[in-house]
Amino acid sequence: MSSVNRVVILGAESSGKSILAEALAVHYQTVWVPEYLREFVEQHQRVPRQEEQILIARTQVQREAELLKQARQWLFCDTGPIMTAIYSRHYFGEPDVELAQLELSHQYDFCLVTAPDFPWQPDGLQRESAYVRDRVHEEVLNVLDDREIPFLLVEGSQQARLEQVQFALSFLLS
Repeated sequence: MSSVNRVVILGAESSGKSILAEALAVHYQTVWVPEYLREFVEQHQRVPRQEEQILIARTQVQREAELLKQARQWLFCDTGPIMTAIYSRHYFGEPDVELAQLELSHQYDFCLVTAPDFPWQPDGLQRESAYVRDRVHEEVLNVLDDREIPFLLVEGSQQARLEQVQFALSFLLS
């Protein structure tokens, strides 16, 4: 049994997941798992196709497992299989069976959702529009509510978000 608590950060494009994950890792003197999708898009110079969604999710989970060995008390994961499945549903319809199974079976100790409450910014191929960001944010909240997965919605400035998470994580340890 690991003494490391895995915290997943979910949210739509351009909602501050990566910035928050990195800031939390610095604050708690641990490591964080960057979003593999960003690396995939940069490497291939395109967004993934439907059949590549499972590769994205599997690689993300594999990197979590690798970095878990280096983590101290917390491992902050910039996304998880649930986001890959949500985007897969959004763009392609239902995800393939393997992705759906991974989405349901991969669990975290705590879930954060980043609110899309600051201006949307384009980021090359990976981001589509403020409209899509808002739609995906609603999809994230609906999936979590439907599955009764507890989460903390973090809002406001980066400092405000960091403080919200610190407050919540202090209760996880007590």
